[in-house]
Parts: sequence; structure tokens; C-alpha cells
Amino acid sequence: MNVKYPIEALLRPPVEYYAAGSYFAIALLAAMAPGALMMTPGIAYITAISLFLLGLRRYRQGARVRRYQKGLRRLKPYMMSSRKLPVSRQRLFLGLGFEWDGRHAQRLADLDRKGGRAYKEQSILHQWARAFEARNEHRYIFSRYQSCLKFITKTAERYRWFLPVVVLRYAIENNPLSALPPVGGEPALHAVGLYEGERPIYMDLGDRVGHTLVLGTTRVGKTRLAELLIAQDIQRGDVVIVFDPKGDADLFRRMYVEAKRAGRLDNFYFFHLGYPDISARYNPVGSFTQITEVAGRIADQLPGEGQSAAFREFVWRYVNVIAKAQTALGRKVDYEQIKDYGQDIEPLVRDYMTLMANNADPTGGWKKEVEMILAAFSDSDCKDYRVPREMMSRDHSVVALLRYCKDKELYDSVAASLARTYEYDRGYFDKLVSSLLPLMEKLTTGQCAELLSPDYLDQDDERPIFDWNQVIRAKGIVYIGLNALTNPEVASAVGGAMFSDLTSMAGRIYIHGVNQGLPDMGIDSVPINIHADEFNELIGDEFIPMLNKAGGAGYQVTAYTQTWSDVEARLQDKAKAGQVAGNFNTVIMLRVRELATAEMLTSQLRMTEIDHLMTVSGTTDSSDPDSKTHFVSRTEGRITTQQAELIHPNNVVTLPKGQCYALLNGGRPYKVRLPLADKRDFKGMPDKLRDVAHEMRGQYTTSDDWYRFTPSWSNAA
Repeated sequence: MNVKYPIEALLRPPVEYYAAGSYFAIALLAAMAPGALMMTPGIAYITAISLFLLGLRRYRQGARVRRYQKGLRRLKPYMMSSRKLPVSRQRLFLGLGFEWDGRHAQRLADLDRKGGRAYKEQSILHQWARAFEARNEHRYIFSRYQSCLKFITKTAERYRWFLPVVVLRYAIENNPLSALPPVGGEPALHAVGLYEGERPIYMDLGDRVGHTLVLGTTRVGKTRLAELLIAQDIQRGDVVIVFDPKGDADLFRRMYVEAKRAGRLDNFYFFHLGYPDISARYNPVGSFTQITEVAGRIADQLPGEGQSAAFREFVWRYVNVIAKAQTALGRKVDYEQIKDYGQDIEPLVRDYMTLMANNADPTGGWKKEVEMILAAFSDSDCKDYRVPREMMSRDHSVVALLRYCKDKELYDSVAASLARTYEYDRGYFDKLVSSLLPLMEKLTTGQCAELLSPDYLDQDDERPIFDWNQVIRAKGIVYIGLNALTNPEVASAVGGAMFSDLTSMAGRIYIHGVNQGLPDMGIDSVPINIHADEFNELIGDEFIPMLNKAGGAGYQVTAYTQTWSDVEARLQDKAKAGQVAGNFNTVIMLRVRELATAEMLTSQLRMTEIDHLMTVSGTTDSSDPDSKTHFVSRTEGRITTQQAELIHPNNVVTLPKGQCYALLNGGRPYKVRLPLADKRDFKGMPDKLRDVAHEMRGQYTTSDDWYRFTPSWSNAA
């Protein structure tokens, strides 16, 4: 086909085959019988070779047209083992595809016309085969046929290198009666680029610092895409942190297998709120740069709108007082202690004031003076030492100790804050902190408390304890399962605290670098890849500064969600949602069901011109009665153009599973098909982790099980 023609015309019979057949026939005749063409043998052989090359060229042109038309109905599955994954330090592999332009929009428009519909519809034989299966589904013979076909499929997979099996696979692959892969959608959306051919699509690693947003409804391939990106990050040696709120077994298995293949199991951490017996431990408030961060991570989980804002501010102050006192006492802050002192701050006041008194009088003489003050409380004649009315319900020994410190002026900022908090009326005080205690109960109930409030002195507990500083320095791999299906509120609170901790860590890296407090190891920055699956369940105010400011610290966030409305509903503020969306420089969109979400991608693209071939017929009657010409007829073709969207939102809504549109390399649109995982990649897991993965699969059916189908060359279930 000559590309100089104004109309591409790919929806037609591959007439190039006729020309190729003629060339081959004449070439054969010239080579076998030169005399028939009245040629000398030398000239005949040269002619035969030339005609053969011309025939080969025309055959390839026809084959491209035929491949294009065949792909409009069915695309072969694209599978890739992680061993063959092209890992690079400059580029990130996404799959096979092509850059989308006006040619592809034109081909889709041609298919939607009346003459193009036949090229997308399945053949009559295919429809008959599906009807036959439906009628005979429960018959014994048909079930035995399916069992045999399933056995043949497994055998062919095992001995795929054997030549007869290769021939058998090819024959079954091209069987027009076989069922379509269960991917749905419209295959033509990708087939329109098959005429030029697919090529590997890469994303520049330098663009990942601008963060990546992946959108797609359930069961279309988001988690499979996450596996692909995470596998490359692990093989590349980067820091990898994966938030998985619901618990996808295959995602966890893929991370473990890739870490083992890369020789990085020593730095692999498995944290899961649903499996505390084998989970690593993590203290969300144990690591900070400024002590005020502890109060911020907890107060951020409380409602802050309307009248709740005042209570939230008081809770922030109260938690900040506890954190300052705990740190001054040399203790590690955790949720368990915050809950205990939230219910009763008196023990903390006693401990801190005792420390102040011991520092002022190491001999212990202060104890007698405190006893004298305590005795004076019960002496009615001693008016200078009376228990204030608002503190009558408090332990008088602690009140006496506090009075001693005041009299001796043993005060600092922490002691002053503790004293003011302690002197509140207890009933009034309990009302102010009432919103704190339910949150602390959620985070410290059951075995969850062991994970979030670890005992650092328990040497019998072999479960590791990690923090982000340790993970980043060691280039670790962390899987975080939040068990959101069982307890969404706890999952949200823990996820939010982790995001706050990571944001704080980014600030430390900005100021001090990765090697804070350690000798210079020659590492200026470390890529920190954060993958947040179902991030609409985790996002909060603490997520926004991470997107805005953490890129300079090496943070590269890849967020996965179903619709953008989920994010707006979570943030309850359209302006904030727009602020979050503006921080994602790369957008990858699989099939979505919400038109507004699809328009997030399509509205960013320019318009294009679509050509239409219009046939015009007409007649003109002759006005001369003496003329032998009674009328004149004419038929002409006109090419008209009109403006159309480069990618229509409906194209995104009808994408097959495992396919996506992506805005890469500065907003250029690409059409990509993702490689499916090879089941053999999951071999080699320990029995305990294999049992955990099996249980996770039973509790949560992953949203991407669609890829576990028998390829199109078999109809076995």
C-alpha cells in the first residue's frame, strides 16, 4: 500500500497477496523454463530473483494488512517471565505498545462506520462454537473434552520447547473456534497500532520524581502493573516501600520472589496487621526530628472541621506534653504509653517531678519535705498548704510533690506544661480528650499493640523492628499490609502515621542527607520508591506535603486508585484533590467506569483532524429536446475533515483488561499493553509465607485475577 494516498484504506481484502502470487508464479516460470519467456538462462535467473523480491515485498504488505485486520477481533496474550524483564538504570519498562497519534484516531473512526463494523465482529463459526458450549456445558462428554484439553494445555506448557508441541500450539492458537481471552473490552483499541507494529514502551526514570498516578477500576490490571514496576525497582537495587491496604497475596509473593532473586532478602520486611505472629514491628511515633511531629501524626487522624477543631487542637497539645515528658525521661514514645497517659496523666507527672527533685537533691532529702507538705494537707490549721478544689480527686502525694517543685522553683518548660495540664479539673479534662481515647483504643487493642508499640527490651521476641531511617540506609524492601477489609479505621490511622513519618524523614534527608550521624559513605541520594495501592483509603493531609516537597529527597510515589472521585470523597475538598492531582506528572489509565476520571486524561490532549470519504452521485437532465443525450450522471468521491478528540473518553471506558493509555515523556500519549505474570515466577517461597499468601488469597480475592486464564489457544477452564 502506498502511504502517499490521502486515504489509508486498511479495511479491505489484502489484494497485495494477488500481486505477490503473480510475482512468485512468474519468478518460478522464469527459473524453471527460461525458454517459455524467450530469455537466456542468465537473464531469466536475474529476472526470477527480482520478481521474487518484489513478490516478497508485496506479500509482507499484505501480511501487515491481514495482521491488522486479525487483531481487530483477537489479540494474543502477552506473557513475560520476570527473568526476562528488561531492567535498566535509565528507563522503566511498561510493556508493548506505540505512541498514539491522529492515524490511530482515524482508524477507530473508520471502524465505527457502517462498512467497518464487520471487521470487528466475530465470525459466524466463532458464535456457533460459543452457542454449542452453552448448550452442552453440563454434558459428560463435553466435560471430558475440557479435561483432556486442559491436560494437553499443561503438557504443552511443560514441553513448549519440543518441536511437535510448538506446531500443536501454533495450530491451536490460530483456531477460529477457540474462545476469546476473558479480558473484555474492544481489541481494536490496540490493534489500530499493529499495522506499524508494537515496540517496548519505556518511561524515563528521571520523570518518576514527578510521581505517577495509576487509575483503573477493579479487575483490570492495576496490581499487575504494580508488580511489573515493583519487580524492576527491586532488581535495580532501590528502596521499595509498598502500601497494600487490602492484602493482595500475589503482590506480596512477587515482592518476596523478586527480593530473593536479587539477593536482598536480608533487607526484606513483612509488616501486616492481620498476621502479627510473623510480622515485623514498627513504631509510627518512635522516630522524629522535632518532638511536635508525634502530636501531629496522632491529631491528624482526628476530625478537624467545625466544632471538632478546638478539641483537635487540645488533643495536639496534650499529646505533645506527653511526648516531651517521655522523651525527657529517656523513654521511647509509643501508642501504648500515649493511651495510658491519655487516660491518666498522673503517673507521668509523678515520674517527671521525681526526676526533677532527684536532680536537685541527689541525697533524697526532698522526700522528707514532700512528706511534710503531704501531712500539712490534712492539717486544718495549716492554711498555706491546702489541696486546690479542682485537684481534690488527684493523688495527694503527687500534688505534694508538685507543690514541692514549685516552692523550690524546680521548673522547666516540660514541667510547666505538665503542671498546667495536671491542674485541669478532671471531669472537664476528660471531656476535652474524649476524642483521643477511641483512636488509641483502636491502635492498641489485641495483637496489633505488639506491632505498633514494640518492646525494645524483649530479647526473646525475634520479630524485627524497623524504622524508615534504617530502611533507607540499608536500601530495604518493605511490604505493608494494613488489613483494611477487616478494620479500615485502624488501617487508615496506621497508614496516615506512616506517611507522616515518611514526610518527616524527607525533611531530614533534605537537611542532613542520607548519612546523618554516620561517616560519609559516598551516597548523596537514594531513590525511594513508594507504591500506594488503593491510596484513596490512605490519603490525608499528611500525603500532600509528601507529593509537594519530597521529590528532592529522592521520593518517587506511584499511587493506584479506581476513580478520582474516591480521592475527592476521602479528602472532602475538591481544591485539595486538585492539588494532589497537580503533583502527578505521569498518568497511566486503565479501564475506568467514571467519565470524569477518563476526562482527566483525554482533556489534556489536543484535537486532531479526522478524514471522511463522501460519495456523491447526481444526474442532470438535458434541456435540449433535439439532443440525443437525455441526462448526464456523475459519481465522485470527496474527502472532508472534521475536528475530533485524539482519545475519546469512551476509548478509556472500553479498554480491555491489561491495557492502558499513558501520558509519558512530557505528556505524550502512548497505548500500552502490559505483560502478564508467569506463574512459574512464584516458586521457591518458604512454607510459612506460602501459607500466609494462601490465607490472604482466601480472605481477599485480588482485583486482578483475570490474567489467570488459559491462553487463547485453549478453551480449558
